[in-house]
Amino acid sequence: MYGTHSKRDMEIEYQSQVPILRPSIHARRAKITVKFQDLYGFTVEGNVDDVNVLNEVREKVREQGKVWWSLEASKGANWYLQTHVSSTLKTSLKFSALVNAITLKKLIRKGIPPVLRPKVWFSLSGAAKKKSTAPDSYYEDLTKAVQDKVTPATKQIDHDLPRTFPGHPWLDTAEGHAALRRVLVAYSFRDSDVGYCQGLNYVAALLLLVMKTEEEAFWMIAVLLENVLVTDCYNKNLSGCHVEQRVFKDLLTKKCPRIAAHLESLEFDVSLVCTEWFLCLFAKSLPSETTLRVWDVLFNEGANLLFHVALAIFKMNEEELLTVHHVGDVIHIIQRCTHQLFDPDDLLTVAFDQIGFMTTTTISRQRKKQEPAVMAELDQRLRRLNSINASDEQ
Repeated sequence: MYGTHSKRDMEIEYQSQVPILRPSIHARRAKITVKFQDLYGFTVEGNVDDVNVLNEVREKVREQGKVWWSLEASKGANWYLQTHVSSTLKTSLKFSALVNAITLKKLIRKGIPPVLRPKVWFSLSGAAKKKSTAPDSYYEDLTKAVQDKVTPATKQIDHDLPRTFPGHPWLDTAEGHAALRRVLVAYSFRDSDVGYCQGLNYVAALLLLVMKTEEEAFWMIAVLLENVLVTDCYNKNLSGCHVEQRVFKDLLTKKCPRIAAHLESLEFDVSLVCTEWFLCLFAKSLPSETTLRVWDVLFNEGANLLFHVALAIFKMNEEELLTVHHVGDVIHIIQRCTHQLFDPDDLLTVAFDQIGFMTTTTISRQRKKQEPAVMAELDQRLRRLNSINASDEQ
């Protein structure tokens, strides 16, 4: 679709999507809290300084968009797909693919223009390839086949629909609920091991806003759970998510030792904040435009990005965290920070430049190290629960 637009048409379309926010003179003078809608329809509360930050960010996004338009004009509409360096390629083509890959990684870390985001995500994440392996009518046939079925998963989905971004002008409507329900129910039948897990509703809702169509949102969910994220992150006992939390705790000790030691002295459990981050992929914690910048990188570089972002949030609040003495204060500082992180560049700069490089091999070893302890702990919980249930029945 976007490949058929002229550069000028795309610029005009994009400019219309990134309006300048203009607080009233009264608000500027009084420095009071103002409310406004972001690009994806969410109501945001902040002071005038926050509005100024958002306007600066949007200006940077406009400038970044010009770079993408220029590359589309010089390299072709789908140049970013030519990034795979294969041994069968000629030397000149290998070099070209390598240059494209390096260029793309840098570009994506600076943000994908909203008008290009659906196409780039769908291609780079592997969702397009996954969809191509299924019949053309797969999603339509699946939704029709399961629309009247009732399962524990569908009951939980129905319960969560009105609690998913309440107040949003489209998601919190009958039409929005119906679309979100179809996507979530369809996937619950595609993968019965996952079924439905709370947290997926926020991920799917945001994907619906970006991808525009239910079918593309469905395939993005599929590639996320089946290829991008770690195995078993959303299964019934959340074993993958528990492993990620343990890995994160180890990484926090290595990357931010002062914070880790202080939190240990407070007996602070990182799962109090990280569970929501890893299950909702920050969709419920960060402003939507910041979340989508994180997802830009996630779909290109993989799940380890989540550790970089989580570590960055703690690192950005290091000095203040070291002054508090109560668990509740830690949670307050972290939540205040995430809700006000309107500049994605602030977050991602810390995530990559200050946290430092973490190899996939290193993190994979950490996961394998933690898996036995997690499975033993979950098994112990299950035995304890079964014992309690047995006692109640007697």
